[in-house]
Amino acid sequence: GRGLPPDAMKCLGVDCGEKRTSIAASDSGGSMAFARTTSRKATEGAFWNELLRIIEAEAAEAVVVGMPRTADGNDTMIIRQIRNFIASLKRRCDLPVFIMEETLSSHEAEMKLREAGKNRSGLDGAAAAGILESFLNLPETKRTPA
Repeated sequence: GRGLPPDAMKCLGVDCGEKRTSIAASDSGGSMAFARTTSRKATEGAFWNELLRIIEAEAAEAVVVGMPRTADGNDTMIIRQIRNFIASLKRRCDLPVFIMEETLSSHEAEMKLREAGKNRSGLDGAAAAGILESFLNLPETKRTPA
């Protein structure tokens, strides 16, 4: 081992949007998240190739997927899409996958960026980084495997 605490995993955070998916990666100590890339879903094959390439390039040890929580607890189209995404991910990749329930992380990211005076293009990565950061701040016992 590298002498890191057991929860210091290198993780990727994924924010699945309807049009694009953004990805963030943690540092190797598993304490900070950095926005990495935003992938527009050109074709499903290209999207998965890209995602698996990033997982490999980042030497990720786990993948954290943001799951929006609706106020009424009902499934929405995007929640069903994310469940399908997780199922596909598990077929293609044997890393542990975790769900990070989020309430409006993109909205929070948008507010933060507005304050920072950034434009919309940096937003998606910030949402993925927000998901990942929330996950990294959780004690290991509170993490939800997908």
